[in-house]
Amino acid sequence: MNRKIDISDYPKMDVFGTEDNFEKKLTLLHSEEGLNRYKFSIQAAEATIPSPIHIRWRMPATNIKGVWRCGGVHDKRLRYDWELDHLQSRISVDAPVLTVFGHKDENVMTFACSDAINLITLNAVLREEDNYLYCHITFFAERHSEITNYEAEISVDTRGVHFSKAILKVSTWWEGFEHLKPCKVPAFAKAPLYSTWYNYHQNLDAASLLKECATAHQLGYELIILDDGWQTLDTNRGYDYTGDWQPDRFPDMADFVKQVHQTGMKLGLWYSVPFCGKKSKAYQQFQGKFLTENHRWAPVFDPRYPEVREYLIDTYTNALQAWNLDAFKLDFIDDFKTYPETVLTKADGRDFANVNEAVDQLLTDVMAALRTIKPNIGIEFRQQYVGPALRKFGNMFRAFDCPNDPVSNRIRIADVKMLCGETAVHSDMLTWHADEKVELAALQVLNAIFGVPQMSVLLNLLSEAHFKMVEFYTNYWKSNANVLIDGQFKANSPLANYPYLSATKNNKTIYGLYEDMVLPVDLTQTSIDILNAKTSEQVIINAQGEEATWQITIFDCSGDEVDVSSVSLTSGIHAFVTPISGLIQMQKL
Repeated sequence: MNRKIDISDYPKMDVFGTEDNFEKKLTLLHSEEGLNRYKFSIQAAEATIPSPIHIRWRMPATNIKGVWRCGGVHDKRLRYDWELDHLQSRISVDAPVLTVFGHKDENVMTFACSDAINLITLNAVLREEDNYLYCHITFFAERHSEITNYEAEISVDTRGVHFSKAILKVSTWWEGFEHLKPCKVPAFAKAPLYSTWYNYHQNLDAASLLKECATAHQLGYELIILDDGWQTLDTNRGYDYTGDWQPDRFPDMADFVKQVHQTGMKLGLWYSVPFCGKKSKAYQQFQGKFLTENHRWAPVFDPRYPEVREYLIDTYTNALQAWNLDAFKLDFIDDFKTYPETVLTKADGRDFANVNEAVDQLLTDVMAALRTIKPNIGIEFRQQYVGPALRKFGNMFRAFDCPNDPVSNRIRIADVKMLCGETAVHSDMLTWHADEKVELAALQVLNAIFGVPQMSVLLNLLSEAHFKMVEFYTNYWKSNANVLIDGQFKANSPLANYPYLSATKNNKTIYGLYEDMVLPVDLTQTSIDILNAKTSEQVIINAQGEEATWQITIFDCSGDEVDVSSVSLTSGIHAFVTPISGLIQMQKL
């Protein structure tokens, strides 16, 4: 950032751009206490390729602890104006929102953009010369096709509410735009799911899978995702054969799906949407209709060609009709993007110049076609493609891959959950080593408890102790899903990786305690659960509320009751001895 440019103090905002052919306007649309909404628009007399246009402002860097963005994971620190790591958002990458939060997790400033389709960059960075925070939203940060006009809305929220409430406000704001209205979520999208990826990878076996489905259904799982490997006999973890999508490993896929249904489970298939491997027949068919052939995994389809979109749509609708599927896991859509060799014009049969707009059209048409056949179809997208535009199409948003990493799973679930309203937020698939201590294996489950759990261990090969733990916490999750999934969710201390999380509904609060700390507990509720998701047995709470008598029941991670007592709790500090990965259930008498 050029330090010689004068930047105005918010609420004044400056527009900078190098393209003189466009008339630029920034208009205040709505203002209430601490919340402003603006309209940004540009207009040109003739079609022109826009250069980057920046909206900039500054604010004193007082009471600043960190900066939240959905893809930040472990890194929510303050950044500086000599760093170049800006948040980038487009239809299939992240979301155009950023939150500056203070030392008590309060919102200092949350700003967001309504354009969830095109590439937008955002940041709030400290300038060390004056200790101001310099904020920007940049449009047309990547090569763009010619346009004559453009408009988008901007929201800036400086209310001192909890930072998660400011993010939720943005999510609700997005939902109000006709082009960003979320799709409905089928009931099974909010039920535990079994995935084949971490436990089978590409070595799928029908007989083994059917046994797993029967066991999973008995435990309470309702959907199996058949991941990579169903479409090929190649097990090299590559994508050379993607694009044809014939069930080489399951030659009678319709019969296999029927057998899965007979176990009580639904079935979804994985597809790597943009990839067209050079050993596929589709690669020969679509020569010259790729965004790039220099991708490290496989050539990438160009969705700006109507025949490419038609081919992909037919691929999914034919599979749905022929095999009676229940869900699709549509993967790698973030690889639909502008590459250095991508020509950004309507020519040579392309009916779009803009890649992001073509992706939006592709997914719109895919979803319309699938839902015409089966209205309750499930669609899974994984983080980082979890922005507001993707909520139009997907109803299951999964935390990005983090196998055997419970902390990352917890953070990713919380970040996506704050952003995505009623869309079902799933954990990454749960996996652990067969020799893991049961209490530590349970940490995988408890760190994912505020998302819909996806299990990816071989259930029929689990030890008795591991199976009992999975059974106990699956039953617990299903019994409390209305609180865990649909309750008021609160994430705390983002810079400390959310050491405790909570959800509240119908006078019940469930706390997940992930670090040794004093847990603030609201005694106005009539029912309280505390999950001791850490490796010490002491749970210390700071009770807040009037004195009352509570029945306290403590379980270990296998569901065995280890203690029950009646305790009079007053406001203040109380301690409980609880097994590692155990559960405290408190019921007001």
